[in-house]
Amino acid sequence: MNSLITMNDLTNDDIHRILADAEKLLPVAKGNLHLPLLQGKILGNLFFEPSTRTRMSFETAMKRLGGDVVNLGAVASSSVVKGETLHDTIRMVDGYSDVIALRHPLQGAAQYASDCANVPIANAGDGAGHHPTQTMLDLFTIKQAHGKIENLNVVLVGDLRFGRTVHSLSYALVRFGCKLTLVSPESLRLPDEIINELKEQGGELEITEDLKPQLENADVVYMTRIQKERFPDEDEYVRVAGVYKLVADDLSSVKKDMIVMHPLPRVDEINPDVDSTRHAAYFEQAFNGVVTRMALLCDMLNIPIPEKIGGEK
Repeated sequence: MNSLITMNDLTNDDIHRILADAEKLLPVAKGNLHLPLLQGKILGNLFFEPSTRTRMSFETAMKRLGGDVVNLGAVASSSVVKGETLHDTIRMVDGYSDVIALRHPLQGAAQYASDCANVPIANAGDGAGHHPTQTMLDLFTIKQAHGKIENLNVVLVGDLRFGRTVHSLSYALVRFGCKLTLVSPESLRLPDEIINELKEQGGELEITEDLKPQLENADVVYMTRIQKERFPDEDEYVRVAGVYKLVADDLSSVKKDMIVMHPLPRVDEINPDVDSTRHAAYFEQAFNGVVTRMALLCDMLNIPIPEKIGGEK
């Protein structure tokens, strides 16, 4: 694999193979085994937007595998403030690293960077566009919980208009025959072009503004934050802020193995009392960013993962 810009860069077989590799790497991600597969390799972390989980999990993934990381750091202290273009930043970091993880506020920036670079680009989120590495860790979390990623009932909740996590995830889930229930206010519906493409791919979709009736038959409930920073009009944000709030009592009649996911950070859409239920999977989901990105980095750098991993740290 070269760059990973959208989920279309991966076949279904690729996805299954990478998820299997990630499972093999779990003891390495947890620090129980030492496996320096990426020793001598350098990851360039270029985050032009705030990030905690994605940036840190990329860095942890690289270091767990013996590689190293160079970070752009705060945009305000970089040459971007002097007017350096994305093209020139990419060409410069291209010479410092073997692979680049890029987060950028402009949709399409990752594809543009890939066109400029000689090394692979991992899209770590481009505006309201795509977030494929998040999708891979989401699929891994679902597979760990259900033993499969096929033919599940998945409820996507909240900001489906600006939420790049659900954009990428919805495309992947439809490819594996999952039914999607899209729960959002009218103003935050999944964009029509995405809905149309999902239907063209044979996706079974239900669109509603009501969350509670969808919980009972769900295998996965994927909550998202209403993203204030994406709204051009603050009054529009105020009208929808806090519209969905999941509490532990809401889960009394759900399936035993249903999981609640969230790409984090959360604001108030999942009450802390959900954390102690058997259904809460979002902190495990955050950890899975490490192991999944380990597998992806190896794949992007054409480094094979041994069939059997052993050798105590």
